[in-house]
Amino acid sequence: MIPLRDNIPHRRKPIVTVLILIVNIVVFLYEISLGQRLEEFIYLYGFIPHSLFLPISFLSKIKPLFTSMFLHASWAHLVGNMLFLWIFADNVEDRLGHFNFLIFYVLCGFGASLSHLIMSSHSRIPAVGASGAIAGVLGAYLVMFPSAKVLTLIPLFIFWQIVEVPAFIFLGVWFIYQFLLGVSSIGGTQAGIAFWAHIGGFIAGIVLLRVFIRRKRYYYSG
Repeated sequence: MIPLRDNIPHRRKPIVTVLILIVNIVVFLYEISLGQRLEEFIYLYGFIPHSLFLPISFLSKIKPLFTSMFLHASWAHLVGNMLFLWIFADNVEDRLGHFNFLIFYVLCGFGASLSHLIMSSHSRIPAVGASGAIAGVLGAYLVMFPSAKVLTLIPLFIFWQIVEVPAFIFLGVWFIYQFLLGVSSIGGTQAGIAFWAHIGGFIAGIVLLRVFIRRKRYYYSG
């Protein structure tokens, strides 16, 4: 399922969301300009779980937890993540406020990396992408706007359907899909998608939302 837009207007401009989007795009353009030096760059700034257990400086261990959130492996990887960010983050930022949303986003990214570390502690493969942090945004969106409608493109073989799907169904299906793929990936050794980072980020978003907003839950009415 590919989200196209939701039906919730934001009251103030999503400054931080736009800034994050721009930074991701600029960093990716820099990545593709590196040519043969790209692999070295990814290994330096991507999150490698195994590196946390190496005798290197504390900064060298912690820095990739942040920098990896702004790296992407391909145009498809970047566009997919930025699409989800653009559709769902503006309303979360609207409710949290600009500064709080920025901190929330980064902490969700850290939570995603922690989940990936727990499930793949011996991995020497760099994990990159904003999807873990964005998954946290999706978790928060689910709690705050479960009844929102998400205009969704559903590819069905040669037929493509555009339908409105309630947010709790869209995001619920997304999470279940990530969880099933995460379970199926346990014990795997090949490079691929860090599904447990998505799962951890999603859960972190739900948990952290209670810290950033005093109320237990927001509901969309309309």
